[in-house]
Amino acid sequence: MDVGLKRELEEKVRSGERLSREDGIALYESDDLAWLGGLAHEVRTRKNGDVVHFNVNRHLNMTNVCTASCAYCSFQRKPGEKDAYTMRIEEAVKLAKAMESENLTELHIVNGLHPNLPWRYYPRSLRELKAALPNVSLKAFTATEIHHFETISGLSASEILDELIDAGLESLTGGGAEIFDWEVRQHIVDHRTHWEDWSRIHRLAHEKGLKTPCTMLYGHIEEPRHRVDHVLRLRELQDETGGFQVFIPLRYQHDFVDMKDGKVRNRLQARTQMATGAEALKTFAVSRLLFDNVPHVKVFWVMHGVQTAQLALQHGADDMDGSVVEYKITHDADNYGTPNKLTREDLLDLIRDAGFRPVERNTRYEIIREYDGADPLRRESPQPMRV
Repeated sequence: MDVGLKRELEEKVRSGERLSREDGIALYESDDLAWLGGLAHEVRTRKNGDVVHFNVNRHLNMTNVCTASCAYCSFQRKPGEKDAYTMRIEEAVKLAKAMESENLTELHIVNGLHPNLPWRYYPRSLRELKAALPNVSLKAFTATEIHHFETISGLSASEILDELIDAGLESLTGGGAEIFDWEVRQHIVDHRTHWEDWSRIHRLAHEKGLKTPCTMLYGHIEEPRHRVDHVLRLRELQDETGGFQVFIPLRYQHDFVDMKDGKVRNRLQARTQMATGAEALKTFAVSRLLFDNVPHVKVFWVMHGVQTAQLALQHGADDMDGSVVEYKITHDADNYGTPNKLTREDLLDLIRDAGFRPVERNTRYEIIREYDGADPLRRESPQPMRV
């Protein structure tokens, strides 16, 4: 990158001036990852100090049966396939109760778009989960699922959200976003929920007082300009509603041969390579710099690996999600080698090892407990980059 442009971008960031589309593309074209990371780290430190947030959550996928066949997805199954499943609500509650130990604070629920389950299954499942786990926040359903509920119920998204909120919903999930630009989206997504409906549903959720996450699936057939466009659409919606709490870059995963049926379900991987660690860190840094009106950037360690996740904390991220336990959507895809579970103690160790101070939060980013950081008196104790 030209020295003059570098200085200009630094001045914009340090003065709080909003970066443009052209600035975002220029940042992606830079091969100076240390400079990018340092600049993003300045911004994350200004917003969040030396804190890394985390929560103790569990993921629950009540069905993998799905009408869609998205090109990147290895989770979905069609009715009648050998390992297709749909839980009875009583089963889901029993499984959730078994996850209750370790002071669980959040249940994260995402499902396939089941063609035959009635709409009433979904609010009833939330009511019964909330009754069984009254102190656990329910973060449930993508905007794609809400759009699907409109189709199967005949209700509007506003009516659907009202009923789900009454049943215990505290936040939507951020999924279904992938990449919004149609140039890419038409090749990767096989459902009807695109930018117009995704943004409509999150806008409605924000109007009703819900705070939600937003996501981007990167590292497949998109180009940096598509990532910039994606973030700027979300930034504009955030200007309007202020309802996004956190932005989560999700790393696209390659598939493996399913031992149960010999299939490779990922139709993109023959022409793609997964993002390298350096590309992941660049994506976190540029996202933090562009998305100036969202308070948090989260690294989902399941999709990035633990060490890259730690490094992302030095490149703009301030949240490391979560304790999880069996994230089927990724582990059904990549056989990547990340653990199924990190305990609270594991997360505390990882955050301190990266040089930061752990703070446990709930779904609304309210602080539950603050912990000591790395010992500053020990020479070998890691410290975050100086700002």
